[in-house]
Amino acid sequence: MKRTFFWLAVLLFAGMAPVAMAQYAGKPLKLLMDQQSTVDPVGILKHLGQKCPNVTLTTNEDQSDYMLSAWGWSGNYRFMISAKNGEKIFATETVYLSNAVKDVCNFLNRQPRQHSHTQH
Repeated sequence: MKRTFFWLAVLLFAGMAPVAMAQYAGKPLKLLMDQQSTVDPVGILKHLGQKCPNVTLTTNEDQSDYMLSAWGWSGNYRFMISAKNGEKIFATETVYLSNAVKDVCNFLNRQPRQHSHTQH
């Protein structure tokens, strides 16, 4: 009986893994980090790789899809996403850096691809 539950759990988990991966298998996106940001980009990049590997940071404004403004410190993170036209389109405030990145990833992966190439 225990073996049956074990194999059922293994099969269930194996069936869910592709669904979990598909959730973050969005189109490739590039974020330009606002120069006024105070959050370490290394930490952001680490969590991007874990939460949504399709999103990366870039230093090339012309190739970016959105701008990320990231302020705060441990226990108080505030992230904001701006469109190419400068419009502020998303903000989140969280206790953990990983949650702020997760919120940004979830938002970005629900957005249509930006086609405008105007300056930030």
